[in-house]
Amino acid sequence: WVHLAFNLLVQMLVGLPLEMVHGSARIGTVYLAGVLAGSLGTSVFDADVYLVGASGGVYALLAAHLANVLINYNNMQFGILRLLGVFFVASADVGFAIYDRYAHETVGLPVSYVAHLTGALAGLTLGLVVLKNFEQRLHEQLLWWVALGVYAACTLFAILFNLFHPYPYVGVAQGLLL
Repeated sequence: WVHLAFNLLVQMLVGLPLEMVHGSARIGTVYLAGVLAGSLGTSVFDADVYLVGASGGVYALLAAHLANVLINYNNMQFGILRLLGVFFVASADVGFAIYDRYAHETVGLPVSYVAHLTGALAGLTLGLVVLKNFEQRLHEQLLWWVALGVYAACTLFAILFNLFHPYPYVGVAQGLLL
């Protein structure tokens, strides 16, 4: 419940301001890309954990906020405070995740924290691509292409990995569906 409440709080505190500046379609794209990246990343790197999906999207929003500060720093007030806020929230959650995964005894399968990291990677790279840049420079155009290439390469790798490596818990998944 704590994890769910944290996800909802971050969606409201980070997602809504981003949506007011950049619009619903752009932020929805970033959020859904984070959910997809979280799912694909977990299936590649940590397939034996529980995964619901919102965490990848939440971390995509956090990283998109970072991308927003990177590309629009000159046009915003309190840019350093915004960076520190994102860093504080993400650090607190990552610290809790490490504790929960390794120092705390869990019952059943653990929660996927790879989804957080891969969702953040998607949010940063796709955020640099789809968020509005209010004052674009030449080096930012290069950064745009690099970010798009990283996002596309990671997504393609994860999809191909899943196609060529069967899911190890097919029997378990089929048993749950019966």
